[in-house]
Amino acid sequence: MTKLKHSVRTQDSAFTFDAQTMDSIGNFFVGELERLDPTLHEPLASVTWGRDIDLREDVGPGDDLSSFTRSAFGSVGGTTPAGINWIGDETTSIPSATVDLDKVAQPLRLVGYNLAYTLREIEKSMRLGRPVDQQKLAAIRLKHQMDTDQMVYMGDPNTFDGAQGLVNGNGITSDVVASKWAAGGAAQMQADILDGQQKAWQASGYAVCPSRILLPPAQYSLLNITNSTAGTQSVMTYIKQNNPFTQSTGQELEILPVKWLDDAGASGQSRAVFYTKDVNYVRYPLVPLQRSQITPQDLWLRTTYWSLLGQVEFVYPETVHYKDGI
Repeated sequence: MTKLKHSVRTQDSAFTFDAQTMDSIGNFFVGELERLDPTLHEPLASVTWGRDIDLREDVGPGDDLSSFTRSAFGSVGGTTPAGINWIGDETTSIPSATVDLDKVAQPLRLVGYNLAYTLREIEKSMRLGRPVDQQKLAAIRLKHQMDTDQMVYMGDPNTFDGAQGLVNGNGITSDVVASKWAAGGAAQMQADILDGQQKAWQASGYAVCPSRILLPPAQYSLLNITNSTAGTQSVMTYIKQNNPFTQSTGQELEILPVKWLDDAGASGQSRAVFYTKDVNYVRYPLVPLQRSQITPQDLWLRTTYWSLLGQVEFVYPETVHYKDGI
């Protein structure tokens, strides 16, 4: 028998183990006593699009465009075409109603994600309690959510001309505040918020008063830590109770933070968005993730996940208003 180097004998001449063997035994017991958390800890990501917009659910995998129409009503003829349609008992000049339809069509664009793994990867990951197919699928779902988040809020105007989102839409009215909120204080914060609501409300003919305000995270925090002009509550609490939407409907105004607003305004300024979250006013067409059949190739298994992402539909753009430079 070959003796172990640096071995140590006990008094009864039985072999003990050298230092290297002792380390191996220690590692074995550490591994046996290890408790692995089975939870899959995914990367942190802020995805809020599902909170801030309603989906248009009638689009399907076979569609290339999502479209809608806007109707404009009018009246022609009569003795008072610009006013009330007064007529006499024997009149022959009676106003006629007119309808002007404007169709808006926007593309549904294809996005795809490949999922591939080998049979060996599956076997190894199963032994570790971390199935590789499930992990890669989780990565695909997160990436799809992040892509959708960008399209809803910002679109992708650098890749597709006119592909704007909720916070930078074409044809939405905007204005610039007098100074940044950090410098202007509570009075300016309250005035700017009420002014933004008023402008969108007025533009809609006082039919729709914005029920939701989106702010950059820093300005959202300012509303919470700054005392209002009333002096007894924060600007956030004060403005939620004292605004035209709440006062006229009895419902609470929603004010929420959105990361995309830090530089969404003109010339890279911060922006506030005033709008009403309602599928009849603003919405997003989306075809959820679809999957092709799993295809085996040698030791590989492959499948493709795909989806159709549209562009935000401003059915009534006059119900939305932006304020920059806050």
